[in-house]
Amino acid sequence: MSSTTGGEATQQDTVAARLGISQGQVIQELGWDDDTDDDLRAVIEDAIDADMVDGDYGNVVDMVILWWRDDDGDLVDALVDSLTDLVGGATIWLLSPKVGRPGSVDPADISEAAPVAGLSQTTTATVSKDWMATRLVAPRSAH
Repeated sequence: MSSTTGGEATQQDTVAARLGISQGQVIQELGWDDDTDDDLRAVIEDAIDADMVDGDYGNVVDMVILWWRDDDGDLVDALVDSLTDLVGGATIWLLSPKVGRPGSVDPADISEAAPVAGLSQTTTATVSKDWMATRLVAPRSAH
């Protein structure tokens, strides 16, 4: 029997579904720091039934979770680096603090950086009390 209440399970399932996360996926987490949302990380890891892998993984991944704050550096460089292990046509979820929170990223900065990095911005979703997620997709390989 699960110790999770029905409401919590539904909320977790909803966030995982909103992010397109399913059991068995390999998800790479980049940009982790002390301010990341540990509850959201747990939801993701519960949904894939495994730990997320880091930047040293060295194999292909199904999705990248990129935690990003306004003062983290060059967003284009970070997005290009996120593509390194990503399967063609897969998703990068750029997680940034909500507007008004410390480190929030101007949505225009994301809109400008994505195409320079070769990505298309598709949707934005609230994923926790303090974090927004922007879905970026890489074009499928022509090969």
